[in-house]
Amino acid sequence: MASGKAAIYLGVTVKTLQRWDREGRLKPERTATGRRVYAKSALDAFLSRKPTEVERTPVAYCRVSSAAQKLDLKNQRKVLEDFCVARGLANTLFVEEIGGGLNLKRAKFVALMDRVESREISHIILAHKDRLVRFGFQWFERFCIEHGTQLLILNNEQLSPEQEMVQDLLTIVHCFSARLYGLRNYKKGLREALAGQVQS
Repeated sequence: MASGKAAIYLGVTVKTLQRWDREGRLKPERTATGRRVYAKSALDAFLSRKPTEVERTPVAYCRVSSAAQKLDLKNQRKVLEDFCVARGLANTLFVEEIGGGLNLKRAKFVALMDRVESREISHIILAHKDRLVRFGFQWFERFCIEHGTQLLILNNEQLSPEQEMVQDLLTIVHCFSARLYGLRNYKKGLREALAGQVQS
């Protein structure tokens, strides 16, 4: 079957299949044109593997919204490093990212969620829950739990900058103001169009 159908069959994304191919975890067959195809028997064999065969990694995720907050990023990492040592979380992977909490297309964030979906992550450690996402945290928390990933949150308010929250709120206000302005222009154009039809 093609990559799209194979991804649905396994309950993962096509990007995950592509990464597994690169890593040698699940190698597809290739057509004459080089497209990936998967035999159902190979997929069934892959699904029958025990979860314990996949070694899970704890990940400490650090984020700030701008390059001007690099000191905050450094402080976040230091606090999480101390926490991981105290909890005995060995071989923790530290991920640092610069990007707004409202942006769900952040490259490292998306890669992290892909690895959660692939059941490769044992823990995600955060200084504060808004380091992962500004809104909708409960959905991502449920997503992690369903894929066997535990969230450990320090809830350290000092590592959740107030200035960044203000910037995110201003972004939301700007977004909805732009939509409202566009809606007003749309209504004005509609009224003018209707008035033109009546006159003609």
